Amino acid sequence: MKKLISFCIFTCIAFGACAQSAAVSSEQETYMVDTLVSDLLVPWSMAFLPDNSLLITEKGGRLLHFNPQTKASTEIKGMPEILVRGQGGLFDLELHPNYADNGWIYITHAYSEGGKEGNTALMRARLKGDELVDQEVLFKGTPLRDAGQHFGGRIEFDRDGYLYLSVGDRGARENAQDPSNILGTVMRFHDDGRIPSDNPFVNDKSKRPEIFSYGHRNPQGMAMHPVTGEIWEHEHGPQGGDEINIVRKGNNYGWPTISYGINYDNTTFTDIRAKEGMEQPVWYYVPSIAPCGMTFYSGDKFPNWNGDLFVGSLKFQYVDRLEVVDNRVISSETILKDIGRVRTVRQGPDGNLYVVVEAPGMIVRVSPASQNKASAR
Repeated sequence: MKKLISFCIFTCIAFGACAQSAAVSSEQETYMVDTLVSDLLVPWSMAFLPDNSLLITEKGGRLLHFNPQTKASTEIKGMPEILVRGQGGLFDLELHPNYADNGWIYITHAYSEGGKEGNTALMRARLKGDELVDQEVLFKGTPLRDAGQHFGGRIEFDRDGYLYLSVGDRGARENAQDPSNILGTVMRFHDDGRIPSDNPFVNDKSKRPEIFSYGHRNPQGMAMHPVTGEIWEHEHGPQGGDEINIVRKGNNYGWPTISYGINYDNTTFTDIRAKEGMEQPVWYYVPSIAPCGMTFYSGDKFPNWNGDLFVGSLKFQYVDRLEVVDNRVISSETILKDIGRVRTVRQGPDGNLYVVVEAPGMIVRVSPASQNKASAR
């Protein structure tokens, strides 16, 4: 029966054959899944505007404005030139915490200067009609690398208004242990791109002042804990060794000196799992699930999920629900099995969960079965 329900969910969502799925009972909640947006071309991220419309990024470079009333999407004009190669393209977007007052939208993307070389860039702009205006480039990652992987590209604000940006090691693992460059790091900025004076390496000329933490492989998810206010991130390991970490000032998260993973050809690159001065993950995956996108749930639609962490999987095409107590994961549950390659998980302003699925290209909404039953009456 569980396999049948999962198949029905996937069929309804992927092919638009029905508006909603059958109710699914998980360990803690009973939920429904329905398609909010379909026919997307490798979507990467999303953000709700105050009028409940959506901004959606597609890896190929399109920024879309989706109207949930008309079900129509409009392509936003004025996008910068974007490097689309390998894992590179248009990545994340976030609204400024005071978006209602200042209108700033933050976007990350891959860029190139000089042929095929590239890295990750951070910009902000405002939306005027169907066009981006007031564009400002806040950061361009260097060094440029002629490689198509590990761009990172996640952004997140904390409750003090600092902006965090992840960049992967760009396929050169040794960079992650060298804070004289920004590869394999999480950086912290003011909202206008200035470097905070209390960043850990501001006064060390041998290290990059933007860096907040280092020793990361390819961070593809970030979320602020709703109670502690700390930033959590997850990152891809190689074959095994995906990690969930709490990002703390100046910490070294060990890649590639320590790891729970091995090379893709089954050889080992390190036998060390722990080392003094390097942080252990809060949680890790063996085998690798290729995590992408995550959010803490803090709404009122799913009371039994409050405080849980939801992590998407590209490889196994599901969402992992992690129960977190005192910064420890005490249990996990797989939900939304066979949904497709998950790129982003968000909590919406309505308290429902929204999942950006890269393939098939769509955004689905996860809402309580009781809510859907009541609305159908």
